[in-house]
Amino acid sequence: MIQGFITYLEAERRYSPLTVRNYRRDIERFLAWYGIEEAQFDPHEISAEDIHQYIIYRSSGKQSVAATSMNRELSSLRSLWNYLRMRGLIEKDIFARIGKLKSRQHLPVFVPESRMEHVIDDAKEEVAKDDFRAKRDALIVIMLYACGLRLAELIGIDRDHLTDDYRTLKVRGKGDKERIVPIIEPVRKMIIDYLSSIERQNICNSQQKALFLSTEGERISRSSVYRLVKGELTRANVQGKKSPHVLRHTFATHLLNDGVDIRVIQELLGHSSLKATQVYTHNNIDKLQEIYAAAHPHSNRK
Repeated sequence: MIQGFITYLEAERRYSPLTVRNYRRDIERFLAWYGIEEAQFDPHEISAEDIHQYIIYRSSGKQSVAATSMNRELSSLRSLWNYLRMRGLIEKDIFARIGKLKSRQHLPVFVPESRMEHVIDDAKEEVAKDDFRAKRDALIVIMLYACGLRLAELIGIDRDHLTDDYRTLKVRGKGDKERIVPIIEPVRKMIIDYLSSIERQNICNSQQKALFLSTEGERISRSSVYRLVKGELTRANVQGKKSPHVLRHTFATHLLNDGVDIRVIQELLGHSSLKATQVYTHNNIDKLQEIYAAAHPHSNRK
């Protein structure tokens, strides 16, 4: 049953290998606590009370997990039970009255606009160099920020996902959901220049369609992108967390601060729910409060 669920996630839901691995790990952790092997798994023997006891076990003690982590594990288990019900293998929904644990909301980390200008200026200098790796690394940073891409989305870009004039990009997001992202003119020119560099230096493996390549001509890896983004942000003296997702958060926050409608940002990010996008409004409110406190004639800060 569990292997059937994993295959379903891979083949039908088209989840990324990392996401599938997380689902399997969450399920295996629950089975280990319950004291059975995967081959012995029988969903009819597991009750809602067992799930409640598992929540208590995982949420208490020296190695307790945060509410957000517990909710993710519950989501994996709930998805398994929904799959089994969908396939007609069980009837009872033991998760019907099991809600999410309340967690403290963490605001997205982003790079301030003044600091991001330095990051982009540095990247433009690298793009101008006649060096494949410098162009590639700089373009990765620029596209993560200019297009609001997830790491997996960036790695998954094939060259035919760009239109012939390089003005739009087809992005395959979570759950195999597609969206179209516009390419602004400066980034469009950088992409064309980067592709010319690939051809001039004969980098690409003839069988490879990926936009971003390793120096051996293969699709670039997650770890390579993570490492290079961290390096670029460090060189630009960006403080705090440094990751590809920080650039996605920065993209959304800067658009909101510049007055872009939140539903437009939702479409650009590929969020299925507006609730996921609304978290960026908290950063926007902080900025408004700062401006208000500085400008209001009766503010104590004056």
